[in-house]
Amino acid sequence: MTAPAEPADQAAPPDFPMRRACPFSPPAAYAELRETAPVSRARLKVDGKPAWLVTRHDLYKKLLGDERVSANLKLPGYPLQVPVPQEILQSVPLTFLSMDPPDHTVQRRMLAPEFSVRRMRELRGRVQQIVDQQIDHMLEKGADGPVDLVTALALPVPSLVICELLGVPYEDHGRFEEWAWAIMNHDIGEEDRGRAHYELDQYVDGLVTAKESEPGDDMISRLIEFNRQTPAVEHSDIVSMSKLMLVTGHETTANMIALGVLALLEHPDQLAAVRAEPELMPRAVEELLRFFSISDAGTARVALEDIELGGVTIRAGEGILPLNNAANHDARVFPDPDRLDVRREARSQLAFGYGVHQCIGQNLARMELDVVYSTLLRRVPTLRLAAPVEELRFKDDAIVYGLYELPVTW
Repeated sequence: MTAPAEPADQAAPPDFPMRRACPFSPPAAYAELRETAPVSRARLKVDGKPAWLVTRHDLYKKLLGDERVSANLKLPGYPLQVPVPQEILQSVPLTFLSMDPPDHTVQRRMLAPEFSVRRMRELRGRVQQIVDQQIDHMLEKGADGPVDLVTALALPVPSLVICELLGVPYEDHGRFEEWAWAIMNHDIGEEDRGRAHYELDQYVDGLVTAKESEPGDDMISRLIEFNRQTPAVEHSDIVSMSKLMLVTGHETTANMIALGVLALLEHPDQLAAVRAEPELMPRAVEELLRFFSISDAGTARVALEDIELGGVTIRAGEGILPLNNAANHDARVFPDPDRLDVRREARSQLAFGYGVHQCIGQNLARMELDVVYSTLLRRVPTLRLAAPVEELRFKDDAIVYGLYELPVTW
């Protein structure tokens, strides 16, 4: 059966994802959609299937707070962001990120103590040591010329931190960083993505199996022990949770470190403000998260029943993409939203999502960003770009936006 043709007077839906014309701004179409059609149709580039885009801040929150939508990527109609063969999609276990309550609730309760505000206060001193050590190395390299901030600081810091948290040997970081890149890249082939998933699964399964026999002082070991005392999940679930924490725990923060530094260097008035008033840094972190919203469609959903949203009826089985970046540039909530303002009160930003699936690692991310930005600006007061922005390579080809390299000098 063929799909009905679009009416002659109706424009064809736009393709998604849309690319940013300016690296510091959302795709231009978001602003128009937010004002004229905040719940609107799009066509997914990955498979040509339709999905709904939600671009307004209030509707984004309303949608993600609705129990009639599901995060289960195995359900028909779920809007995939990368190509995955159905036989593979249906055969692999769901991750914590793609579960609905009550299964999601069980795993979230197991993980929550590891990312509490109290736990982050305990970890901050160790994160500070890691950041100082990486800046020491960076300064040594800088004696011979420009340094790539991505490989010198932005990527090693969150990788080291998540390795220590999980109990993963840091000497393996090159492998899991490569697997993460393949999993999150739009343009990677299905075979290569499938191989990355398989190899990462095998690697993490081996770690969990080893810690079941010889536990350590780390998150994976504590999850295993918690589950022994209060059985709630299977071995495969602990593997899945650990895999998700390993990938998301370094990739997103690494990209935000590089983008945040770039934005401050390119906005000297804002850079001067945080240098003059270091107490502004927590606000600056929130504003940078809002400004970039690097995981734009990381909150994909599928409707479980008909839903009325913004005057539009979304039918059961239809895919929905609430867009973080569009909602975070809604002038109803953030006046002059395309302007970077480190004094802005941006705690209502949605870079970490909203509702029951709001990012469990957000306290860790905020703390790492605060420590990295503050320390770098204090220790390297003459930091500047070593290449024009026009020559930088941005990750327009990936699920998580970022930079491939950021050459700097001082």
